[in-house]
Amino acid sequence: MKLGVDFYRRDDVVALSRELLGKYLFTCVDGQLTGGIIVETEAYRGPEDSGSHAYNHKRTPRNEMMYSAGGVVYMYICYGIHHMLNIVTGNPDESHAILIRAIEPTVGLETIRLRRNIFNQDTRLCRGPGALAQALGLTKLHNGVPLTGNEVWIEDQGLHYPDEQIAASARIGLNVSEPYQSIPWRFYLRGSKYVSAKNN
Repeated sequence: MKLGVDFYRRDDVVALSRELLGKYLFTCVDGQLTGGIIVETEAYRGPEDSGSHAYNHKRTPRNEMMYSAGGVVYMYICYGIHHMLNIVTGNPDESHAILIRAIEPTVGLETIRLRRNIFNQDTRLCRGPGALAQALGLTKLHNGVPLTGNEVWIEDQGLHYPDEQIAASARIGLNVSEPYQSIPWRFYLRGSKYVSAKNN
């Protein structure tokens, strides 16, 4: 079942980030259906989070989509190369977002392998947010796409992980003030070969 806007417009981005583990992320780009199981996410909590693009209510053309009502895609480019897929959550102007860091690909593997130019290591195909976006055909052009449409969407197919299978750690690649440097707002499936980095 495709997730509706009510799922995304809840207040607690941290709980939502954890809850997305086990959901299925899909894209249909250039007529090609691709997707898989979300196994790694990071939560970014609005203006108080020094790791967020919206820290201190910063608002620019680049991050404007973060201020939308939950249920849309926020895409940005990292290091001038990597496209990064984020899910906007909460109410308008709350600027919460969830970075999708990794999926276990299950649909459209041939297309994903071609996009990534990797043909013999499926565990690398969607491991890390830049790889994931490339694998699913996502670019800055998808900024603002509604998650209720037929281009990018998330489904609940009844897969739920027990608490002991879900790990939490500090978010990756940040250099920000505490407590947000080490706050455990990265969630991942323990033991998954598709996770971008493991802490325990």
